[in-house]
Amino acid sequence: MVAEKITWESIKGKEHPVLSPGYVSNGHVFTSGIIGSNYATGETPESVEEQCHLAIKNLESVLKAGGSSLDKVFKVTMFISHAEYSKIVNQVYGQYFPQKPARSCVVVAFMDAAIKYELEAIATID
Repeated sequence: MVAEKITWESIKGKEHPVLSPGYVSNGHVFTSGIIGSNYATGETPESVEEQCHLAIKNLESVLKAGGSSLDKVFKVTMFISHAEYSKIVNQVYGQYFPQKPARSCVVVAFMDAAIKYELEAIATID
């Protein structure tokens, strides 16, 4: 099995010390957890709605670097910091994923309290 790393440079992001944005292997893109922060500046919006939009746009850039796109996503795992965020997250999510890929959503305590939303995905290659 050959796996090709998606680099931070390819998505115009700052290098992360312990992870890669994703990998391409066997016709699929596997992403790391992606948060709603600006990859260039590191700034994180305050609202969960803005974080969700930005995280999905960040996911889109990782998928593109790996030769895929949002419409090729077939599995998403989401992490939210509070259960009450689920309604707004579902509204935003539905705008980007009308194909309704398989999905899990877990309430977690993030190490950085500013983070309210994270997702990871698996997609086929275009």
